[in-house]
Amino acid sequence: MAEKEFSTYKGKPLVRCGDELYFGSMADRFVIRMQIKSKKTVGDTEIADKVAIQLLCTDPDLSPRKQLVKSSEKSGLYVALDIADVWLNRALKS
Repeated sequence: MAEKEFSTYKGKPLVRCGDELYFGSMADRFVIRMQIKSKKTVGDTEIADKVAIQLLCTDPDLSPRKQLVKSSEKSGLYVALDIADVWLNRALKS
């Protein structure tokens, strides 16, 4: 069976389902979940305004509460992605 190709950002998978995005590989120890909390319209385009970021441990034996390592809320998807990249790189190196 062929592996499914995902979009990437800075070399890591980026998957979107509705207003939720996952950044990183589920095979790694950590992954980032981003939830779009609000949107605004610029011209004809709807863009993310507030984005919640969560660094999660992918260990399935942990309770959902213990999987959450770090969280924050940022204005704009690009700012959220930059923070997510820093958090994920630091977590994967430790």
